[in-house]
This record gives sequence, C-alpha cells and structure tokens, in this order.
Amino acid sequence: MADFTAADVKRLRDATGAGMMDCKKALTEADGDFDKAVELLRVKGAKDVGKRLERSTTNGIVVSKDGALLELDCETDFVAKNADFIALAERLLEIGLKNQATDAESLLGSDVDGQTVAALVEGESARIGEKLVLSRFAAFEGSTATYLHKRATDLPPAIGVAVQYSGGSEDAARSLAMHIAAARPRFLTRDEVPAEAVETERRVAEQTAKEEGKPEQAISKIVEGRVNAFYKDFVLLEQPSITEPKRTVKQIVDEAGLTVERFARFEVGQA
Repeated sequence: MADFTAADVKRLRDATGAGMMDCKKALTEADGDFDKAVELLRVKGAKDVGKRLERSTTNGIVVSKDGALLELDCETDFVAKNADFIALAERLLEIGLKNQATDAESLLGSDVDGQTVAALVEGESARIGEKLVLSRFAAFEGSTATYLHKRATDLPPAIGVAVQYSGGSEDAARSLAMHIAAARPRFLTRDEVPAEAVETERRVAEQTAKEEGKPEQAISKIVEGRVNAFYKDFVLLEQPSITEPKRTVKQIVDEAGLTVERFARFEVGQA
C-alpha cells in the first residue's frame, strides 16, 4: 500500500487544485511520490479538458477595470464564486489591458509567461476541473462609465456594462449603464442595425399580418409599425427609459448633455 498521509493529500490538493479523492488516487497510483502524483493529475486534467468541450458554460463572472469588460464563463455556480476562478478573471482582465487587446480573440492569442492566454485558460480549466471559456472582452478609451450587476447576492457579477461617452456627467453615464443592463439593447442607433436584420423583421411582420387576415391596404402601415417596435426594443437611443417610461433614452441623455459614443453589454451565458 502507498505510504502517504492526510497532510500529503492536502499538500497535493493545494498545489494542483484537484479534488480530494483525485489526489488520494494519484498518490496511491504514484506510490506516494508527490512529483509523480502531480504529473498524473496534470495528465488527467488535460484528458478531462477534451471531455468537457461539449459541456455548457452558463455560469461565470463579468469583471471590469479602467474602461474594460471581460466575461469568463464556467459550468457551475460553485466554480463561479470560487476565489481562484475570480482571481483568474481579474488576471485575464489585467493581461488584456496590458497587451492592449481589442476583443476576446486577440486576448486569447496574446502572450503571457511564455504561453498564450488560450493555453493559460486551458490549463486552469484542467486544474479547476470545469470547462472555462473566455467569452468576451472589450476595452474603451476616454470617459467610460461601468456597471456590474449580480443575479444573486452570493454570486459574482453576471452582467456588465461599459458606456463610452463625452459631455454630461459620470452619474448620468452610470445611470445609462444601469438602464442598458436592464433593457438589453443591441445597437446604439438604428443606423447600426444590419440591413438583413431589418429585412427579416419586415418579412416576418408582413407574413404575420397576412396570416392574421389584415386588409391588404393596411399591411404596409402594419409592417412599418412593427419594424419601429423592433427599433424601440433593441436600439438604445429609441428605447423607453427604465426610470421614465414616457421618455426615450435619447431625450434623457440629450437633457443631461451626454453624448453616447458606444457601449458594450456582457451577460454570462448569453450570446
């Protein structure tokens, strides 16, 4: 029987982050050799990464610093609130800022400690024991207001918003960020909406009106009304304000002297 103690198991667990039972099995297989047990756990972790590729990552965290947002996803809320996972997200955010990454793809391809960020995330996935995904990263310049929102008090922020602006005040910009967190806009202005998305809305609206038996002469007006409703749902400046529903966001920001240049909204597990 392998010769090792509970203290050896704890030491191995602290060194690798692996589960207690996995550490015991590794030490048993390694006949108590600590270094060999570490190697066995690393091999197991690498194999498990492949098995985890098809798992869903609907939990995670959004972190923010200096006008940047980063979303790191995981499988369970248990990992989402783990100190190591939170520290990893914050480290990745720091790397993104230092390397001047522009999005998740450029961040994943950047170098850190002699490896890519993608390799770092994969290694941490093996160590932690869950599929981890660096889903999104955005960094803004100039005046930026950020807001982080928790879905539950015992979990880290799952929604993050950054608003780049000029004029107005920081309070007004942060209030807008809170609106964005709640209202889920996809675009700043209707000019940003892809033409194919508008065309799809028109087709759906027209077909729906016909199936509802609307008069032919009224269909054109109905279609325009439903397309405008689409804009009100997803275009930030055309949305009704969360705090003052009878006024649009544009009316609110214009009154505050705020010019919105761009924004980003990340929500864990959401496209």
